[in-house]
Amino acid sequence: MAQVHFLDVTNRDGAQAARTGLSKFAKTMVNFYLGRLGVSQSEIGFPFLFHEVPYIRAQLALAEAGAFGELRLSGWCRGVVADVERSAPLGLSHYNLSISTSDYMLRNKFRGRLDRDHVISEMAAAVKLAKEAGALTVGVNAEDGSRTDAGFLVEFALAAREAGASRVRYCDTIGGETPQRIRQRFAELALAAGLPVETHCHNDLGMAVANSVSGALGDLDAGQDAWVNTCINGIGERAGNADLVSTILAFRYGYGLEDAVAGGVRVADPIDLSWARRFALWASYALGQPLPPTQVGTGSNAFAHESGIHADGALKDHGNYELYDEQLLGPFPSDWHARSGRVVLTGEYGGRAGFYHVLDGLGLAPPEGEDELAFRLVQLCNAMTGRPLTDDELALIVTYPRQLSLMFPGSLPAGEGP
Repeated sequence: MAQVHFLDVTNRDGAQAARTGLSKFAKTMVNFYLGRLGVSQSEIGFPFLFHEVPYIRAQLALAEAGAFGELRLSGWCRGVVADVERSAPLGLSHYNLSISTSDYMLRNKFRGRLDRDHVISEMAAAVKLAKEAGALTVGVNAEDGSRTDAGFLVEFALAAREAGASRVRYCDTIGGETPQRIRQRFAELALAAGLPVETHCHNDLGMAVANSVSGALGDLDAGQDAWVNTCINGIGERAGNADLVSTILAFRYGYGLEDAVAGGVRVADPIDLSWARRFALWASYALGQPLPPTQVGTGSNAFAHESGIHADGALKDHGNYELYDEQLLGPFPSDWHARSGRVVLTGEYGGRAGFYHVLDGLGLAPPEGEDELAFRLVQLCNAMTGRPLTDDELALIVTYPRQLSLMFPGSLPAGEGP
């Protein structure tokens, strides 16, 4: 039975967005929320970059300890052997390897250094090396897939499958796809290659969610599983990527694909939308990007009514003017640090009295013997984010101090690290 899975790329494509950024601790929190939401996989970053290594080691330890539920962690590399060689020692089980495939990029990006044969041979060698290094799954990304001719896409995907790839990512890199066209292209490519085709849609025409859903339906038309790339709040390069919450809601309420069988297909991920508001509002806070009032599901106006006809109908039965119940999306966060009036916080310059006061108020306690480690990690994480720590951030720090300390090699006194 064909199934839909979500592979969120907030920590890779979202983190690349200009004029914004996520600290390594914030990226850790993205993985925490994705796990709570029930998403299948997170593309956590770039394992070949030296400054990502401590962060990735911490993510793997946190995942092993159960901090992220069943969330799978994958690394993004260029589709070249050198990146995989640098990444392999970290022991990631999942990869996405990316290389440009369109003639436009071969001419104007590579400037003749690579041709189609070189693209395929380099990609295949990188996939084989990742599998030899112990990767369980490898996705291969066709960057600028939407401008790549169909024949070469099939050739590229077949070579990827032969090398051991699990799926191919069709990247609408410039955001120029349309829903009808992408569904047809996905169905044809998935059928010809015998592989799931993963959506990666940008929002330059405002159709990233529509294109992601349509592309996934093309997979299902071909009898293949669908893998859908998303970012929280639709962040990403330029105009952004497909918004995570909007895409989930579109599958559920636009096409009836929920966690149970519907028309022969299903959303396989155990999605729990009661975390949606907490995740979206936290991301807005962490990114320093206000959430638009009209943001689907999580914006302040998403369930607001004023005009007479709408207000009258909503008061009688909210279903008159609402597609789904707002309680589905969970509560809005009400964090300790946001309290008005007299409040004692804990953070970079806080002392132990404030640390224990806040933890007592939140009902949190570190594992036995790790109070001092948790206290120091609160200081380090606050110094990294430069803003007050949220309740969920404090809970993660205090619950998993030993694993999280891997993110700060050399910053903790002897005996307080892993």
